[in-house]
Amino acid sequence: MKTAGFTLIELVVTVMIVAILAAGAVPIAQLTIQRNKETELKQALRQIRESIDLYKKAADEGMVKRTLDQTGYPPSLEVLEQGVINQKDTKGKVIKFIRKIPRDPMNNDADLKPAETWAKRSYASDVNAPAEGADVYDVYSRSPKKAIDGTIYNTW
Repeated sequence: MKTAGFTLIELVVTVMIVAILAAGAVPIAQLTIQRNKETELKQALRQIRESIDLYKKAADEGMVKRTLDQTGYPPSLEVLEQGVINQKDTKGKVIKFIRKIPRDPMNNDADLKPAETWAKRSYASDVNAPAEGADVYDVYSRSPKKAIDGTIYNTW
């Protein structure tokens, strides 16, 4: 007489097969997550750098008020989001350069404001030793981790 059900051997074999499949799926899932974060980082850097360039162009065209000792680059990232008064417009309209400052996806500190998640380089700093200063010439990630392609995030 045969009863319905699985034997202990069948259950062990099934569990082993599922474990082997899961062990193969986890690295693929981690790689996908890292690739998505890297894509986010590239997009965020592109957005911020384009808005810095737009600010500089507006300053060179006289739309942004600046003194002779200023470079024409924004004094902070927040200025890009808040905007500045157009000096060429008699109505005093505000020019905004970015809708919202994106967060650095490699920075997991939720207590920081989006602009604080980025490392900044001033125009006066050396390219090999970037440092903050009176303006924001460029931004980069603070993360010292390696990307999928072997480069380090803070060199992007």
